[in-house]
Amino acid sequence: MKRIPFALLGIWLAGMLALSACASADQTAETDAIEPSTTDAQSDAEQTNTGVLSSFSTTDLDGNTVDQSILADYDLTMVNVWATFCRPCINEMPDLGELAEEYADKNVQIIGLVSDVLNMDGTISEEQVQTARDIVEQTGANYVHLLPSEDLYGVLGQIAAVPTTFFVDKEGAQVGSAIVSAQSKDKWVQTIDEMLTEVQE
Repeated sequence: MKRIPFALLGIWLAGMLALSACASADQTAETDAIEPSTTDAQSDAEQTNTGVLSSFSTTDLDGNTVDQSILADYDLTMVNVWATFCRPCINEMPDLGELAEEYADKNVQIIGLVSDVLNMDGTISEEQVQTARDIVEQTGANYVHLLPSEDLYGVLGQIAAVPTTFFVDKEGAQVGSAIVSAQSKDKWVQTIDEMLTEVQE
């Protein structure tokens, strides 16, 4: 795997996300599995045995440290990659907030990943983080929202449009295909139920 120097990666990622499309509800597409990212410390052999979110460390919108242990208590985690400029992302967040509450006792959680909070040098933009916090408060999407970290650049580098949503099991292995679009609440219920059945079989 070709490695990109950290500073250049931040610039590339910021540019890629700024130019990416914002998928609307009528542009539903499923993509192949998102591959786990690797760091210099990981070998190719180690990568083969890990899931897309099997090992990561980052912070959430409130500055709390979050790692893969957030997945351990749930059979299924829905990861919604969104951006503050993306109207379809924001429009579906009230439904996702309701679903997070409704599925909390069914071993399912929802996590957001805010894709557009990086400065050109790869640091986190506090102004963008505050914008994301405001959106979360306004939409009632009161679940954990992760910020990009070096551990998550590999995942974000495979996101061509927002919103993109993928599912992982309690070990961080991807379940099913990623969905590139916003969806109605009823459609998300159907999708979550299908994914939950898959991991519980």
